[in-house]
Amino acid sequence: MSDVVTFGELMLRLTPPGALRLAQAAHFEINFGGAEANVAVLIAQLGGSAEFVTRLPANDVAQRAINELRGLGVGTAHIVRGGERIGVYYLEQGASQRAGRVIYDRAHSAIAEARVGEFDWENIFAGARWFHFSGITPALSPAAADITAEACAAARRLGLTVSFDLNYRAKLWTREQAGAALAPLMQHVDLCVTSAEEARTVFGLDCSADPADAAVKLRDRFAFKTVALTQRTGALACSTGWGAMLFADGAAHFSRRHEIAVIDRVGAGDSFTGALIFSLIRGDAPAPAIEFAVAASTLKHTIPGDYARLTLGEVEALAAGAGGGRVQR
Repeated sequence: MSDVVTFGELMLRLTPPGALRLAQAAHFEINFGGAEANVAVLIAQLGGSAEFVTRLPANDVAQRAINELRGLGVGTAHIVRGGERIGVYYLEQGASQRAGRVIYDRAHSAIAEARVGEFDWENIFAGARWFHFSGITPALSPAAADITAEACAAARRLGLTVSFDLNYRAKLWTREQAGAALAPLMQHVDLCVTSAEEARTVFGLDCSADPADAAVKLRDRFAFKTVALTQRTGALACSTGWGAMLFADGAAHFSRRHEIAVIDRVGAGDSFTGALIFSLIRGDAPAPAIEFAVAASTLKHTIPGDYARLTLGEVEALAAGAGGGRVQR
């Protein structure tokens, strides 16, 4: 059994090549991904053990997605087969002042139509140490929200550490719906990953721009043991400033800030979360853990597709201050 179990939707991603707009596209590049799958892939790429749990139809497209996960080292033994379709999203990459756009085609996907009782959480969590989910999964349907609650309660009962990435998606539900559905789940969460802006939006948190203030208020409201807040700056689609803060044991630990020429933003936040989980499981202290997580997500910005195809050595080198984009000969 894997150390880390993640649960969510696996999707087919269709992207016009280069910087083409959707209206110009004669064909699409195919990738697979999804928040919790991205986390599992990053952990496996770093040498950790991760299992991804979802529900997918029994067809060739879904099997292609499962095969790719297996090839990247992610466990798939507990994926439930059922339903009629895999969710799809279309991604138009941004450029300069033109923002990227996502169009979802995920209604009635296999996981959205799953039912409580289809997942044997006692068996899924046997031998695991950590469970991760995001705020996207409960947004898919009332049934998906109920299954997420079932998984969280089982993880807590079995003594797993539980992490949560808020990942608010305004195209899936309103802030009021998100806050009402997610707040009850927070009783199970040990590590919360979000941003100060998201926390204000979804939970109505009255906090300043200071991330330490937001972290303290999140901890006080929900009794989180640890809070990670990402910090993004920049107004261009093709470049960004990226850093984060980890609040643990009453102290705030800030990473250095990286200036990034962006190739693909999708999955960067998930890579941050996956690397943070990996770092904390191996026993890193808060300060090096947050540097490691930010380094992984920085590198993911440069990799096309949802999945971060990285090595442990690459991430550790950047976290230590090495790296500058020169060709390694």
